[in-house]
Amino acid sequence: MTTLLEKPTQTVAACILDPGASTTIQDAGRAGYAHLGITASGPVDRAAAALANRLVGNAENAAVFENLFGGLSFTVTSPRYVALTGAPVEVRVDGRVVREPQRVYLAAGQRLSVGRPAAGLRIYVAISGGIRADTTFGSASSDALSGLGPAALAAGDEYKLGPTTTAPELPLELARSRYPEGTVQLRFRWGPRDSLFSVEDKQALVSTSWTVGANSNRVGIRLTGQPLTIGSVDLRSEGMALGAIQVPPSGEPIVFLADHPVTGGYPVIGVVTEDDLDLLGQAAVGSTVTFSNSL
Repeated sequence: MTTLLEKPTQTVAACILDPGASTTIQDAGRAGYAHLGITASGPVDRAAAALANRLVGNAENAAVFENLFGGLSFTVTSPRYVALTGAPVEVRVDGRVVREPQRVYLAAGQRLSVGRPAAGLRIYVAISGGIRADTTFGSASSDALSGLGPAALAAGDEYKLGPTTTAPELPLELARSRYPEGTVQLRFRWGPRDSLFSVEDKQALVSTSWTVGANSNRVGIRLTGQPLTIGSVDLRSEGMALGAIQVPPSGEPIVFLADHPVTGGYPVIGVVTEDDLDLLGQAAVGSTVTFSNSL
C-alpha cells in the first residue's frame, strides 16, 4: 500500500475545479441545538458518509463533500487517498477511468472527476486527513434551510486538509453503499399524531405507491399520490424529528431529512426508521416509495 509522507508544517489543500450541480460540506452535524431553532443537518446518507471516511482512515464524523448529480472535479496539493461512496458513479483521474472508485490514490496535481450517477443521487467524497472548514455551533455542515455553515462549493475554492495519521485499512470488498433499485420501501412507526387520522387514511398511507416529487431537497422528500383526506387541522406547533412523515393540508406526505425544521404545525402520522432514511435520501425524482409499519 502506498504511504503518504508529508512534512509536519506542510499545508495541504483540495482545490475545486468544478463543483458540479451542487456540492456542500457535511460532517456529523450540530446536534443539541433544537431549543435554539437549529436542526442537526449533516449528511443525508449518513451511512455512505461514514463509510467514505473509514475507507481513507478518517474518523467517521470527519467532514466530507456531499455531491448531488456528479460533475465534481478537484485536485490535491499533496498525495492523498480519496474515497467515493453513495450513488455509483464513473470516476476519472486525469481523464482515465478508475476501476475501483471506492478508494483512489490521488497524486499531487492529478485531477479527479466524478461522473453522473447511474442510480441514486448523492455521492460522498472523503479525503484522507479530513476536510477543514469553518464551523458554526461546532459543525462545518451546510444547512440548506437556515443557511448555517459554509457556502456551497464554487470553482476556485481551496479547502485545507488535516494531517494523515494512519493508512486506510478497510478492505474494498466491504465497501458497499445502499441506493435505490426499484421501489423504495420505507419502514416506519405510527405517531405521534396518527390518532388524528381515520382508519381509511392510515390504510391509504401504507397501500399507496407514492412518487418522489420534483421539489424535494435536503429539507425533505415531498411525495405525490392519492392525497390523504385529513384536510386542515388546528394543531399547535410542536417538535419535528428526523424522518417525520408530516401531512400538510394537501394530503400528500413530506418525509423530513437532514435539514428539516425543528418545529411544525401539521400532524405527523409516523416516523421513518433511521436506516431507511439513508436509502430515501438517494431516491431520485420520479422514484416510487411505499410505507410499511411491520416492525
